[in-house]
Amino acid sequence: MMIVGLTGGIGSGKSTIAQYLEAQGVPVYIADIRAKELMNSPEVVQLITKKFGSDLLSENGIDRAKLARLVFADPKQLKALNQIIHPLVEEDFRHWVQQHIDAPIVVKEAAILFETGSYKALDKTITVSAPEDIRINRVMQRDNVTREEVVARMKNQFSDEKRAELADFIVENINISEAKRQIDDILKKLRKI
Repeated sequence: MMIVGLTGGIGSGKSTIAQYLEAQGVPVYIADIRAKELMNSPEVVQLITKKFGSDLLSENGIDRAKLARLVFADPKQLKALNQIIHPLVEEDFRHWVQQHIDAPIVVKEAAILFETGSYKALDKTITVSAPEDIRINRVMQRDNVTREEVVARMKNQFSDEKRAELADFIVENINISEAKRQIDDILKKLRKI
């Protein structure tokens, strides 16, 4: 089995690429979705409210929008949250890999794959990139947030250039048809390894 990391800056289109990979029969673990699910477990809610305060609680658990505003405004708070969430996601990912042990290739999609260092445990990595203005506009439309909020989140991630230095493969996602063609080429290369 080959374990491939898929990453990219906010708004790069990595989720769209992940969906395309799944459509090609490649199992994909979406770290952000699993992190949100894990965040709703009673143990994690308790850890988060102990660290960040009970005013983050809503009737649905943690108010993620309120938490995001808090942590993206303060790198120390973001680091503290990551220290709670990331070990749980890594353990969950290991269990997920065991469930897909017969797959020749599996993909772990994570926004901050390089920033956390978790890419070092993977066989290959793909980064998805797009011009910053396109990324900002995508996120503003998708999340109904301001330009300033998107830029604040971007500051907590590596630049496309830094990710490109670390990645084995780069997908330029301006045109989705072209990005899919690039993914097809990468899959052919990976299957030959």
